[in-house]
Amino acid sequence: MREQITVDKAIKRGHLIVNVPVFIAIIGCPALALYLSKQNLIPGWGIGIAFLIGSVLAWLIWSFMITKWRIWAFENVRNVHELKKRAIQEKLIWNDGNIFEKTEIRNTEDKSKLKKLEKKFEQEDEYREDYSLPPKMKIHYSKIYNYAELGVSILITIGGVYFFFQGTTMNYILGVILIGVGIYNSIKQSQKAFNNEPQIIIDSKGIQTNNVEFKSWSNIESEEVVQEGYGKSAKSYLTYFYDEEEFEKIEIDSLNVTHRELENIIRTYRIRNNKNYR
Repeated sequence: MREQITVDKAIKRGHLIVNVPVFIAIIGCPALALYLSKQNLIPGWGIGIAFLIGSVLAWLIWSFMITKWRIWAFENVRNVHELKKRAIQEKLIWNDGNIFEKTEIRNTEDKSKLKKLEKKFEQEDEYREDYSLPPKMKIHYSKIYNYAELGVSILITIGGVYFFFQGTTMNYILGVILIGVGIYNSIKQSQKAFNNEPQIIIDSKGIQTNNVEFKSWSNIESEEVVQEGYGKSAKSYLTYFYDEEEFEKIEIDSLNVTHRELENIIRTYRIRNNKNYR
């Protein structure tokens, strides 16, 4: 088996061969029905039927293609644990045991291949040190992100003031709500925007956050960057256990580091720590 495809390439191919056809089916069927209806070739109610057909066709495409992608990806990617985690986060596949996962179409040969590939999950993922990272990494609030959020909060406040003076009871109530939300968020985002203290400090010795004092790598377990929620409401967190039973969870969306960058950072400093104690 070739093990030379990166996780990023596998995920991109998954979106291309799975999600693109699914999107085309969902949008294409109703669009075609709308066109035919305007040409008086089918009745108007046919558009509703087309929505149903498109949804069923999209699910059949996903159920078939996701199995083919699973086999190809797990055969060609070394870090199958990371691949599976990323695929779930990016909505390519479902969590194990999920009712939708059971709808994947797998013939006898597919099941046999996937069964054999389960052995790859007995191996730990392998990562390389990123030599471009400095001896110590200090992660702060993102000025751009928080100034943008502050600007939105100010606009909400201004909108609230506008509605407040419109004269009707409903506008008055709406104005009070918007002003309250806007002021609260403005204060919250201002505190972040003007906060120059590092929120996370990581090096080869350990991790420190604004919530938890410095902990050495020997006292840290299961450190990872996770994503919770779906769509625009999704949030990313750095999580880890320390001192055996304690747990830290810090949101990173408002920090000057991305989900993928932070994953690379914590892996690199863990590797450097392991090197120091060999």
